[in-house]
Amino acid sequence: MEEVLLNVTGLVRRYGQQTAVNGVGLTIRRGDVYGLVGQNGAGKTTLMRLICGLSMPDAGTIELMGETDAAGLSRARSRMGSIVETPRFYPNLTALQNLEYYRLQRGIAQRDCTVEALRTVGLADSGTKKFRDFSLGMKQRLGLALAILSRPDLVILDEPVNGLDPTGIIEVRDIIRRLASVGVSLLVSSHILSELSQVVSRYGFMRRGSLVQQISGEELARSCRRALEINVDDTAAAATLLETQLSTRDYKIVGANALRLYSHLDQPAAVVQTLVAGGVAVSRLGEVGDSLEDFYRCLIEEEGGDGGGS
Repeated sequence: MEEVLLNVTGLVRRYGQQTAVNGVGLTIRRGDVYGLVGQNGAGKTTLMRLICGLSMPDAGTIELMGETDAAGLSRARSRMGSIVETPRFYPNLTALQNLEYYRLQRGIAQRDCTVEALRTVGLADSGTKKFRDFSLGMKQRLGLALAILSRPDLVILDEPVNGLDPTGIIEVRDIIRRLASVGVSLLVSSHILSELSQVVSRYGFMRRGSLVQQISGEELARSCRRALEINVDDTAAAATLLETQLSTRDYKIVGANALRLYSHLDQPAAVVQTLVAGGVAVSRLGEVGDSLEDFYRCLIEEEGGDGGGS
């Protein structure tokens, strides 16, 4: 069985009359990249702050690296890195000097970890350039270097690509993949859902402080498959023709007069010809498929709209 690094159960955090996190439970295992999806105010940042020990829960439990009590959680958090609040760097210091300051402050004995962290995020050649002269992408990558400075088992990143240009987004995405490939687990939130879909192995969808659905990357990919949506006068007869004439069962009836065919995407004319020849009237055919954004929008609509705390 894969090692569980984080297990959250029934987590609650209230601010006055507002419940920012409402009974959340999730599990992260070794090598997972868990994507936390939610609109502004859904509770993502509050949940991450609770896990990092920056805020205290009103109810529920956090088990981190097998530890649950206050002293144990404190020890376990030394094996965790995070960017939940914007890290503060000294503007007149280089990337290496900034990381060396934090290495000493945190009592990290391994001196080579600073160079290793900079190499991982692509800043090993930043040389004498001062932090004040860094681009936004370089600043974000230095923040990532700080998060992995102690060679953590679990990294928590709140909106790591926020404000970055396409090149910066690709760089952060590659860093996440690199960390996951060596067994580091990550909890990542992002509004750029198309980027999450390229690195995440499991998703948690939040709304108004609650985790409304968890789904694996494979399950989401199946839910968002491309298909030919066909409107016909007889779905039962159409299904029979698909199975007997086109030798496929890779379809789904989605309405009284519609079905979705997941095979033969490159043969729409042949599909129509087969159905018509078999006596089924086809009124419409088009290619459809949900993106991660479509899936999330439909999920939120089913749950009753948006809203909530941060």
